[in-house]
Amino acid sequence: MEICQIPGGFPAIPLRSDFNRTPGKVPPAHLQWSAFLPRVTALSNSPPENSDSESRNRMFILGMGFVAQFLARELRNEGWVVSGTCTSMKKKRELEQNGFDVYLFDANEPEVRNMNSLKCYTHLLVSIPLLMGIGDPVLQHGEFLRSAMMDGNLQWVGYLSSTSVYGDCGGAYVDEDHPTSPTNELARLRLAAEEGWLNLGHDLGLAAQVFRLGGIYGPGRSAIDTIIKQESLSEGQKMRGSRKYTSRVHVEDICQALKASIDMPSSRRIYNVVDDEPAPREEVFAYALDLIEKKWPGLIKKHSSPQKDESFVQGGSSRGEKRVSNSRIKKELGVQLFHPSYKSGLQSIIDQMESPFHHAAY
Repeated sequence: MEICQIPGGFPAIPLRSDFNRTPGKVPPAHLQWSAFLPRVTALSNSPPENSDSESRNRMFILGMGFVAQFLARELRNEGWVVSGTCTSMKKKRELEQNGFDVYLFDANEPEVRNMNSLKCYTHLLVSIPLLMGIGDPVLQHGEFLRSAMMDGNLQWVGYLSSTSVYGDCGGAYVDEDHPTSPTNELARLRLAAEEGWLNLGHDLGLAAQVFRLGGIYGPGRSAIDTIIKQESLSEGQKMRGSRKYTSRVHVEDICQALKASIDMPSSRRIYNVVDDEPAPREEVFAYALDLIEKKWPGLIKKHSSPQKDESFVQGGSSRGEKRVSNSRIKKELGVQLFHPSYKSGLQSIIDQMESPFHHAAY
């Protein structure tokens, strides 16, 4: 019988092993370690407030970025125990102030204790940025990672990827069965990471899925925020402004798709997570500016917008030109988008803002 030692001074807990996983097979619902789960506490010095059946699901997030934090809040509000990782002490303190259990994680030298604690979680979300020349920094520890994930309570693995893996498709609609053709090194590394996590999940008998995300936006990270904060566009953003089509997705819809996948797990499945209306960046910024001027007349006159001072690069790079289909998340996962277009998404964001420089809590 294997022992699961929870960091934070809690006693060792034996892991049941009465279900032998077979490759490609997801454990049935009645064998989801229900006897073990109520006895596990979160990776913190204080037990979770809800220790009954409502907190039996446990999510570990590798990389507590924008999407991961949004998902963590939603799951925590639903009674989940959620822990995650970051790479700096400053970020760790910020996340802890927001109520998260967070651990410093060095992908080059991961701590055995933290990795082995994966056995005590039911779900794993991978949201760690790629490293040039390396790819996914966690997958480089193959056998160590495999050992940490096997023979425990883990059932579901989700990997956050990008629609960039499709490359330039000449503006055509692409679904998950469309051949991938990445046009840059980062996209090629992303595709390799997808395959790595899908293979690992399959080998361990876990439900492993890949989520190819469009351009991510949400409260605090949108065209509205860029204009109000007078942030300059990066060269890459200016170049992308020449694209006729850019698929994007509100963070609320990403979380909706992730939770739907958790409810309906499958093995080696890939999902495009985008809205219904790909649109050029310049159009999105024009709409955002209009919303700002309607809600706070005169604001942009007093504070010049970077979008008025900086033009998008016309005739720039069109690499990655495509329209991405989201039919699969609707048909297989039953997703009904909260924000089917950038218009409803931006309207929702500005409605939440109490002032031009302050977001309402979300």
